[in-house]
Amino acid sequence: MATSFRRSYRFALKTSLYLTLFLTLFSAGFLVVAKSFSLELIVIYALSCFIFSFLIIQYRVEFFIYKKIKKIYEDVSLLNSSGIDPEEMTTTDMATLSREVAKFAEGKKLEIEALQLRDTYRKEFMGNISHELKTPLFTVQGYIETLLDGAMKDKKVRKKYLARAGKGVDRLIYIVKDLDMITKLETGELSLNKEEFDIVELIQNVFDLLEMKAAKKNITLSLDKHYPPTMVFADRDRIQQVLTNLIVNSIKYGKNDGATEISIEDLSKNKIIVRVNDNGEGIEKKHIGRLFERFYRVDKSGSRKEGGSGLGLSIVKHLLEAHNERIYVESTFGVGSEFSFTLKKAKKTAPVKSKTGVLQSWVFF
Repeated sequence: MATSFRRSYRFALKTSLYLTLFLTLFSAGFLVVAKSFSLELIVIYALSCFIFSFLIIQYRVEFFIYKKIKKIYEDVSLLNSSGIDPEEMTTTDMATLSREVAKFAEGKKLEIEALQLRDTYRKEFMGNISHELKTPLFTVQGYIETLLDGAMKDKKVRKKYLARAGKGVDRLIYIVKDLDMITKLETGELSLNKEEFDIVELIQNVFDLLEMKAAKKNITLSLDKHYPPTMVFADRDRIQQVLTNLIVNSIKYGKNDGATEISIEDLSKNKIIVRVNDNGEGIEKKHIGRLFERFYRVDKSGSRKEGGSGLGLSIVKHLLEAHNERIYVESTFGVGSEFSFTLKKAKKTAPVKSKTGVLQSWVFF
């Protein structure tokens, strides 16, 4: 029972005992001197002193400690959403109270740190997006103003400047479209059209599309070995976009005469993992945690020269998350990088015979 006794009661109890002992001894001495000592009278007197002292002290503790601290709780507006259990505030146990306040302070400290981190990312994001948009805007504005100032009279200059302004507008549209796609993915507005398709064939198609881009740096695009048809269940167009963005990045940051190699492995009964390896410049460890943030660039000067919206990896992450899949990164600075992602695979059932021969049907996990 002593362990469950509230400490304010212990305080009142001990103080009452001290007061009772003092008053009883004092009164007993007085009565002895007065020669009218009575044991029964002393016991009744001691009991009365104890009860009265206990009630007064407990009341004072409740009033001066508990009520004032509760008022502090009520006055602090942050406590409205702190999650502190109101029942905990009914105690006058200072140790419990201290633990609750310390817990609250630690929680608020973590919240503040998270908010500060988000604010830093927000400022970086606003700075990046303003830079990405103002560069093509100023380019377009410069060419148009030059034409309006008289250059449009020269047919050659007019055609050249309009073509360059058109490229600037195309870049703006590209950035806005990418931002719009990410927003739709985050809000769930972008629906996926899932179907079965051969991931090996899709990879070869992406290689064909990017062959000329890779040839400018003499980078080889290849599979690590010959693969039979590997059926997966996903949105074909979106996975093509994922592969395109990853391979374009490997070319962009790859070394001249380098290589980008893709491998496919069984991860589990119903999953495969696609790995995109390159022997490019690699990524420092400090950047890996932020690679998938919007507009985050590892090399802020060199990457802008290479073009792009700065949203490629962010789109990749969101597209894969929309498929309930994951993406992984491993990189060694100066050696190369590997981006890998999972996909749901189709399971081939027993062949079904028909008049034209044997048909293969596919079901999905």
